[in-house]
Amino acid sequence: MGVVGSRPAMLIMREAHYGTRRFDDFVARVGLAPGTAATHLRALTDAGLIARQPYREEGVRTRDEYVLTEAGIDLMPVVIGLFEWGAKHTDGSDRLEYAHAGCGEPVALRVVCAAGHDLGADEVEVRLATER
Repeated sequence: MGVVGSRPAMLIMREAHYGTRRFDDFVARVGLAPGTAATHLRALTDAGLIARQPYREEGVRTRDEYVLTEAGIDLMPVVIGLFEWGAKHTDGSDRLEYAHAGCGEPVALRVVCAAGHDLGADEVEVRLATER
């Protein structure tokens, strides 16, 4: 939460999952001041969720773009979960949806145990992990 708990950081991660890679695009799509975007991109990079990767367009100096790392990709269910929660519990004006690229069906998150049982919130408990 210390890394992605702020609104700008979470919006940057959302945009990274949407495929945004360039600094100016993050600024425009998230609606942040450049200094704020730079601060959050640096923190997300330092935390290992995104990585800087050089690119060069012909006739222009080399610049960096931002790509998701394995840790950043692993955050995808959280991003989708927040998106689903917002679609269900807010005004519902968002016309976007997550869909499976292979078949086109909408994506839905589920909570399952290791045995494959679907779980409701009242069926989950928190406990100390044990060695197996």
